[in-house]
Amino acid sequence: MDVKALRDIPPWEWPEGAGKMFLDILRGGRATEADRLLAAELAGDFTVINDELVDVLLSILRSGDEAEKLRGQAAISLGPVLEYADMHGFEEADDIPIAERTFHRIQESLRKLYMDAGVPKDVRRQILEGSVRAPQDWHREAVRAAYGSDDEAWRLTSVFCMRFVRGFDEQIVEALDSTNPDIHYEAVCAAGAWGVGAAWPHIAALVASGETDKSLLLAAIEAVASIRPREAAEILDDLTDSDDEDIAEAVSEAMTMAEGLADEEDEPRH
Repeated sequence: MDVKALRDIPPWEWPEGAGKMFLDILRGGRATEADRLLAAELAGDFTVINDELVDVLLSILRSGDEAEKLRGQAAISLGPVLEYADMHGFEEADDIPIAERTFHRIQESLRKLYMDAGVPKDVRRQILEGSVRAPQDWHREAVRAAYGSDDEAWRLTSVFCMRFVRGFDEQIVEALDSTNPDIHYEAVCAAGAWGVGAAWPHIAALVASGETDKSLLLAAIEAVASIRPREAAEILDDLTDSDDEDIAEAVSEAMTMAEGLADEEDEPRH
């Protein structure tokens, strides 16, 4: 099967052997650059990722002979499995698609490559974005430095990373006023991830406005549920019957999440 055909198929419907196909494409010299880039993207999916694919992605990431875009995609594709392993741990190792030693090898490899000033800027940015999915001590200073940069691309990376690295509430609120729409979007997502109370007026206004861009609106809908779960239903009420299926579904999910968070607040503390 052509790798391009898998792009439009849900991963759980991929044929047996999809992971092996990605390996062959990433390792082989005959594949086109576009096919290798797509294979690197799809290889990070939880249905196929394993120790062998991690090895190939790390090999690509380390190689100065590979295209920067491919190296960056390899770093991003390692993010989801890092996050899953970090969240769930290895007590039930059969539930994790990679070995614990592989998890630590990914973390150490990404840290070393990020610290190497000889690695191209955009590759380092994507290494940081991938590695923060399993936060470590070094990330806080890296994110702080990126946010303080005059380079807009680094600032975008830093605000994305604030979804995963704790302790940047002030910067998240500041980034909500960015004129860069990508930074603005990432700030909304980060505010929702940490339930940043000071972000409430801005995000509630995005939900209430009839002119908010759809992708930003979806992020704001999710954020209101985590910031003020008790007030989410009132804010979201006008959108419950939206003709847009994505918006209506997002509102439903946000209300469910808000109810759960509100119930947690009601539970007695011992």
